[in-house]
Amino acid sequence: MSSQVFISYSHDSDEHKNWVLQLATRLRHNGVDVILDQWNLKLGQDLASFMEKGLSESQRVLCVCSEIYVQKADNKTSGVGYEKQIMTAELMENLNTDWIIPIIKNNASSNKVPLFLKGRLYTSFEDDILYESKYEELLRDLLSEPVLPIPTLGENPFKTIKEFSQQKFIPSNEKYNSPAIAGNVTFDYSNNNGRYFIGEGELMFELAFSKSSNDNIQLYNDPPNIRTVAVVKDTDNIKSIKDARAYDGSSRVRRPNINQIAIIQNINGFYAAIKILSIKDDTRGYLNDEVSFEYMIQTNGTPDFTTII
Repeated sequence: MSSQVFISYSHDSDEHKNWVLQLATRLRHNGVDVILDQWNLKLGQDLASFMEKGLSESQRVLCVCSEIYVQKADNKTSGVGYEKQIMTAELMENLNTDWIIPIIKNNASSNKVPLFLKGRLYTSFEDDILYESKYEELLRDLLSEPVLPIPTLGENPFKTIKEFSQQKFIPSNEKYNSPAIAGNVTFDYSNNNGRYFIGEGELMFELAFSKSSNDNIQLYNDPPNIRTVAVVKDTDNIKSIKDARAYDGSSRVRRPNINQIAIIQNINGFYAAIKILSIKDDTRGYLNDEVSFEYMIQTNGTPDFTTII
């Protein structure tokens, strides 16, 4: 059963009310049981009772902190002021709770949240260009589906060693793995059979490199969790890629040059983009085989990298 989420906001304007309605509607379509006055408050119903019941029975609360909302909450006026009193009492009982999520919208002032929410981590929907990224961030939080789940706790490598003199730490393949959704990597591709892992869980990509030249490197779709590999030739900026499906991934191997981008799709349908920054080849005057690259993983399941923050 989905957790119940109450939306607290100020009726600043019809435009603002409609924005909240659209957000609430989309959240419900995505499995979040939203309580909204525009749906749940009926003519003749007691407003105070609705607010008390909605707040007390909800597992999370979204406070849409417009400039007017902040003023009303701080001045304890209208329904916002009443809801603020209820929420403040709940927060006093548990200061470490993440019960309330402040959302910034239509707030150009320096006071982004009311005083009772100072110090709480908020998310901002002010920039319409970033709406999809911010919506995904909010939805994942409400559904407890983080982009990067906490890894399984491994065994203490010294646990079975009985004598201190015998303790030897042998590193495993963690050094060939970058679990973040974006980053920069330098990798000796003569090690680990040329394999390097980026991302984690459904967002994991196993990259398979091999030697080609000082100017390009071979990248394969051989790993079992990789579906396609393609090279981008019309831009060198990952965030300008509007549709990763536009690039041909029909071949087993691609050879991206330095400053070129490769697009990889995994078997879960997610896309990653890697930009080759430098290449070293130990048969061409370098001590080691080495590739350096920048990468980004699109976490919302679309092929559009322009929405990445």
